[in-house]
Parts: sequence; C-alpha cells; structure tokens
Amino acid sequence: MWIEEDNKLKRTFEFNDFQEAFAFMTRIAFLAEKHNHHPNWSNVYNKVEIELTTHDEGNTITSKDRKLAEAIDKI
Repeated sequence: MWIEEDNKLKRTFEFNDFQEAFAFMTRIAFLAEKHNHHPNWSNVYNKVEIELTTHDEGNTITSKDRKLAEAIDKI
C-alpha cells in the first residue's frame, strides 16, 4: 500500500532475493520511461523503496505520481 508522507507517495516492496528485486526495478525503469516520470528509489538486497513526487510542480504529489504508482502496482 502506498502512503502519502512529506509530499511523496512511498512504498516498500520485499522480494525473495536480490535478483527478484533487481528484476522488479528493471521493469519499473521501462514504465518510468513510458510515463516520462522517474522515481526516487533505493535497493538493499531484497527490498526496494520507492518515493514518487513531481519535482516540476514544486515537489508535491500529482496525477503523474498516482498514475505511475498504479502502473507499478500492476507489475
């Protein structure tokens, strides 16, 4: 579930291992390019933490963030 905090949509995903986490990030990279909207994210072993905010709109949550979050949830 995505949470709204500090003008960002945030979510942590957990996988079985690093390979699954990295594969997930690769799929998101293609989505981000398609949406022309790129996440702030980090990966440590089997966890991927994602933050979405729209920098062009003053670092706030916009429809761009919600649409990308929805697309990520469908992976």
